[in-house]
Amino acid sequence: MSDIDYRAFYDRVGRANGWDFSRVQVHVEGSSPDLYEEARGIARSSDLLLDIGTGGGEALLGIRDAVHLLVGIDRSADMICTAASNLARTGATNVRFVRMDAERLAFPDRFFDIATSRHAPFDAAEVARVVADEGVFLTQQVGEGDKANLKAAFGRGQCYGVPEGTLLLEYTRRLSEAGFTELETSEYDAIEYYRTPEDLLFLLKHTPIIPDFGKAPGDFEKFDRFVREQGCDQGVRTNARRFVIRARKRTS
Repeated sequence: MSDIDYRAFYDRVGRANGWDFSRVQVHVEGSSPDLYEEARGIARSSDLLLDIGTGGGEALLGIRDAVHLLVGIDRSADMICTAASNLARTGATNVRFVRMDAERLAFPDRFFDIATSRHAPFDAAEVARVVADEGVFLTQQVGEGDKANLKAAFGRGQCYGVPEGTLLLEYTRRLSEAGFTELETSEYDAIEYYRTPEDLLFLLKHTPIIPDFGKAPGDFEKFDRFVREQGCDQGVRTNARRFVIRARKRTS
């Protein structure tokens, strides 16, 4: 999807359900690293952490005890409202949520010790600008091979037909050009079982996996066929393809 299309989609889904996927029942088999627990593992209690594309802020709030200050930004006003409500329930005083575009970070140079971004767009140059020397950026993104059998069933989908590894190479190139001198990458592909067809249907209606799902002729017939072919005792089978980049700004 183009950036403009993504923005429109993001705002629409944010208004519709606040990006709340807690109702979706899915069982995952295989490796599934937790980006925020990794951030916790490298954080110091004095650190400042920026989360780009924080959504409802649930993941960020889960590590609020690890650093001195956490700031979550999101381009959607509805997301920030959801995050603010989640924050209020925790009573945490060291977390801030702010509506902001990733391409224009309104923070001083070298302000944060750690930055994170999970499944959200980021601007490599802006991240490099606001991360301190020796600081770290962690990002987890969706790989081209995500939901491969589902995209094949529909004959279209997010990054459908794009060679595996294209996004990873592009992101690492941008980060390197932006000034990150130490980059480490990893990939994983886990099996997912959606408990019921309704769980998978909710996912398709509220994500861009199959663009404009339900609007193209035959979409629901293809969905029913997919459920019949991929359904088993554990649920409806597909996959989650992810890659992680760990980048550090070394000064020497």
